[in-house]
Amino acid sequence: MDLPFDGAISTFFEKDAPKDLRKAIEDGSKRDILVDSYPYDRWMDNDAYDKAFEDLQVELVKLQAHVKATGARIAVVFEGRDAAGKGGTIKRFRENLNPRVARVVALGKPSDREASQWYFQRYVPHLPSGGEIVFFDRSWYNRGVVEHVFDFCTPAEREHFFAQVPGFEEMLVEEGITLIKLWLNVSRPEQLRRFLAREGDPLKQWKLSWIDVEGLKRWDAYSAAIRDTFARSHTGHAPWTVIRADDKRRARLAAMQKVLSMVEYAGKDAKAVGTPDPKICGGPEIWDV
Repeated sequence: MDLPFDGAISTFFEKDAPKDLRKAIEDGSKRDILVDSYPYDRWMDNDAYDKAFEDLQVELVKLQAHVKATGARIAVVFEGRDAAGKGGTIKRFRENLNPRVARVVALGKPSDREASQWYFQRYVPHLPSGGEIVFFDRSWYNRGVVEHVFDFCTPAEREHFFAQVPGFEEMLVEEGITLIKLWLNVSRPEQLRRFLAREGDPLKQWKLSWIDVEGLKRWDAYSAAIRDTFARSHTGHAPWTVIRADDKRRARLAAMQKVLSMVEYAGKDAKAVGTPDPKICGGPEIWDV
């Protein structure tokens, strides 16, 4: 089977990855957590996950009914490194929701016309109207991290972004939009393990891009950009929630619990919603453990 990018992920693993990174992946089984800093050793148990997931799905349908009946507007921003689980988590959110109410926004590279506009302009048409939940699979924070790491924007453009983003988000909140910003964090060994799995699966190879391949070499640059982004955009009106996502199951549950906890709706079952696990869900202080 031909591997995407001429097997660049495997080549990085075999020749360029630090020894401790290779060893963690080689020694770990599929459901093992690969870093000692994560508070659990293995993935969440199937039965416990399935029960919690089912209960939260019922609550999400209740939330959808509330949004549709009241005209509420909810925007959930998903950010994180490549392979952190953003798309998979959004997929689980929408599993039993009406796509006319709960939709995904995943914008590609800006067109020449969009590149000439105010930076936030192309995101504004995708903000939720009354009775909508919008999941942003990456967002305006591209400028804070990816564009910066790959020199797709100038330092001046990035500074301008950070000067404007707190005010932009404050306007959204003042307008009545419930804005929830989630950062899914994944460790370096787990990210590489997921890339290797994608490279070898013909059904998932489409998820890989040149950015993923090159980004493997720029872990530290990403880390610095992420740290800076939190410092400059974690505000009282639009705080970041960080979810440690090495265990996809725990991460998905925590994300659903966080969103459900942010909105009051008829018939909410507080026991079913529960509280996001504080060992893996919190503010930016838990990001770089």
